[in-house]
Amino acid sequence: MMSDTADMAVTLVSDPAGASGTATAPPKAPEPGAVVLPGPSARTVMLGIDQAGRILQCDRHASKVLARTTGELLGAQLADLTVDAAEQKDALAGLIDAVRSGRESTAMLTLTTEKGRTSDAVVTVQPMTATDPDLTALAVIRLPVPSDERFLDPAVMRRSLLDDSFTRVGTALDIDQSARELMDVIVPHFCNAAEISVMESLVGADEMPADALDSTHLLRRLAVGNDDEEEEGWDAAFPTGEVLHYPPGTPYVRCLDTGAPVLEPALSADGAAEIAGAWRRQPVAGLLAGSSMLLLPLVARGTNLGFFACIRKPGYRKFDPYDIEIGMEFASRAALFIDNARRYSRERATALTLQRSLLPTGLSAPSSVEVRHRYLPGSKLIEVGGDWYESIALPGARVALVIGDVAGHGVHAAVTMGRLRAAIHTLAGLELAPAEALQQLDELMQTLGEREPHFATCVYAIFDAVSGTCEVASAGHLSPLLVKPDGSSTFLSVPPAPPLGIGGGPVESRLFEIDDGSLFVLYTDGLVETRGQDIDDGLNRLRQVFDEGSATRSLEDLCKATLDGVYADIQRDDIAVLLARLSRIPDGHHASWTLPVEPPSVRQARHLVSDQLEKWDLADSASTAELLVSELVTNAIAYATGEISLRLILDNALVCEVFDDAAAMPRLRNADDDAESGRGLHVVSQLAQRWGTRRTPAGKAVWFELPLPEDGTDPEAIDE
Repeated sequence: MMSDTADMAVTLVSDPAGASGTATAPPKAPEPGAVVLPGPSARTVMLGIDQAGRILQCDRHASKVLARTTGELLGAQLADLTVDAAEQKDALAGLIDAVRSGRESTAMLTLTTEKGRTSDAVVTVQPMTATDPDLTALAVIRLPVPSDERFLDPAVMRRSLLDDSFTRVGTALDIDQSARELMDVIVPHFCNAAEISVMESLVGADEMPADALDSTHLLRRLAVGNDDEEEEGWDAAFPTGEVLHYPPGTPYVRCLDTGAPVLEPALSADGAAEIAGAWRRQPVAGLLAGSSMLLLPLVARGTNLGFFACIRKPGYRKFDPYDIEIGMEFASRAALFIDNARRYSRERATALTLQRSLLPTGLSAPSSVEVRHRYLPGSKLIEVGGDWYESIALPGARVALVIGDVAGHGVHAAVTMGRLRAAIHTLAGLELAPAEALQQLDELMQTLGEREPHFATCVYAIFDAVSGTCEVASAGHLSPLLVKPDGSSTFLSVPPAPPLGIGGGPVESRLFEIDDGSLFVLYTDGLVETRGQDIDDGLNRLRQVFDEGSATRSLEDLCKATLDGVYADIQRDDIAVLLARLSRIPDGHHASWTLPVEPPSVRQARHLVSDQLEKWDLADSASTAELLVSELVTNAIAYATGEISLRLILDNALVCEVFDDAAAMPRLRNADDDAESGRGLHVVSQLAQRWGTRRTPAGKAVWFELPLPEDGTDPEAIDE
C-alpha cells in the first residue's frame, strides 16, 4: 500500500462538478509522484477506496483529522471510522453499493475525530480511474471545524466575508431581506452570534416625535443570528424588529457616538450584568458573560446608520485588532447595501402611499347601478404608475364613470394623476357633458405641461338611469367594452381624440342605448398590452372573460377573472379596472310632467308634487318639496319661451328637476332690502340638501335634492 508521502504513485482528485451532484466523467489519476492536496477547507479529507470500502490511500490531513495514523487508516474499512457502524449500516451500505455500480452517492455519517470528539460528516463517494486497478472510488469527507479552530485563519474569514458574500447579498433591495442575508454571512464565518441595528429615524415609517428621549440612540433591530440552533435565548433576549433605546455608557452607545469600532476582548460577569441591568433584561447577562464583543459601525455616505454587534462565545478565539480590520471592511460594504435598500424602500413606500392616497376610497352610483373596481400596482420593474378610476353619483339618477392613465411612472405620474382626479371631481360637480369635461381637462394638462410636458388618456361616460342612455367621450384611451345580458360584447365606437395635454382636435361624444343588466367595462392598457403580446390578443382575452353567464356572475368574480394571468409578467404596467352593471331605476320611481309657461303652472306643479309624494309615502317631505318646486317653476316661467318640464326621481334621495329652454344659468345673488325678487334661490339653498344647474341640449335644468326620511323608507319597497 502507498502512504501519503511525496513519493505516492497516485494522487486522489475530487471533481467539483461531481461533488455537487452533476453527472460527470470519472476523474483520472494524475501523474505518479504527485502529492494529495486538501481542498480549500482544512476540514476536507479525501480517501481512495476499493469496491469493498477498504481504504487504499489517504491525504496528508487524514491522520490528524480522523485521529489515526496513516498505517491505521490504510487497509481499514469506512465502517471502522464511524462511531457505531451498526446504527449506520444502511448509510454505509448505500455508499458501498454506489461504489460497486460506478455512480456517485452522498450520506451523513458520525465519525470519530481528533481529541476524542465525534462529528457529523458529509461523505461523498465518486467513481474514478487510477493506475491501481483496485482503486475504484474517491471518498470525500467534509467535517465542521472544531470550535477551538474556528476564526483562526484570516484568509478563510476574508474570503467568506468579502470575496464570496456580496455577489449574492442585496439583490432584492429590501432592507429587511438584505439584513438577514448579511447576518447569514457574518454568522458563522466571523462570529457565533450577531445582530444588526439601524437608526429608527432612518427606517421608520413616521418621523420620531421631537421630545423622544435621546432619539439619536433609538434603533431598530433588523436581524439576529446565532450558530446554535438549540439556543433560543438569543432570539428571546434580542427580538428581531424591536425598537429600543440603548443604555448610556454601554459599548453600543460609544459605537454610535464615535462612529468607530468598539472592542471588548472579554466581557466580565460584572460587565455583562451591568449591561443587562441598564437594559432591564436579565437573560442578557448570561449570554454575554465571558464573551468577546466587537461592535462595527455602519457608515455610508458620511452617515452612521447603526452597527453590527458581533459576539464570540467563551472557548473561541477572542476578537483582536486584525478582526477589526476584516470586520470594518465588511461593515463598510454592508452599510452601502443597507443604505441603498433603505433609500429604495423609502422612495417606493412614499410613491405607493402617495398613489394610494390619491385613488378613491369609495365609489358612488345610483341604486340601480352596481360598481366594482380593481387596482394592481406595477411589477417590481415598473411599480408606481398613474392609472386611476372614478364612479361619481350625479343628481337625477346619473353616474359619471371615468378611467384614465397618466403616461410614465413614478411619483411624477402619481402627482399628475392626483391633479386630474381633483379636476374630474370639480368638473363632475359642474355637471359638464363628457366631451366638454375632457376638453377642460385637456386645457388643464396643457397648462401643467408648460414646465414639464406630459399627457394622459381618459374615458369619461355618464349613464342616465332614468332614460337608460350612456354618453361616452374618449381622449386617446382604449374603447370601453359593453357586454349585453345575452353575453354578446362589443368595443364601443367612440370618436377618437388626442390624449389630454396634446391638443390639436375637438373632443366628441356618442350616445348609446343600454339594455338593463349590461356590463360596462373600463380598463387601462396594462390589462391588455404587455411586452411580447400584441394588444389585439389582450383585447380578445378580455372579451373571452365575459360570456353568457356574465349576467348572473357577481362583479367580484368578474373582477378576479379579468385579472387572471396578468400577475406573472415581471414588466407588467399598473392596471386599473372599473366594472359597472347598468340598469334603469324602476318606472314607478320617477314621474315627469309638461307645464305651460304661465303663472298657473306654479300651483299645478305644487299639486303634482304633493300627489306623487303621497303615492311614495313621503307626505312628510311634501311641504318643503312644494315650496322649493314653486320657486324653480316661477324662475323658469320668468325666462323660458317654450314649455317647462318637471321631473321627480326617487332613488337614494328625492330629486326634483325643472327643465326649460332658456340659456341663462341662475345664480345666487344678494338681493336689496327693497327688492321684490332674487331671494328664491336663497330659499332653495337653505332648505335643500343639495341643489345645482346643468346645461341640456335644449337649454338647462335646475334641480334640488331632499334627503329621505330617517324612518328607513326603502325605495325598492314602493309598489309600482
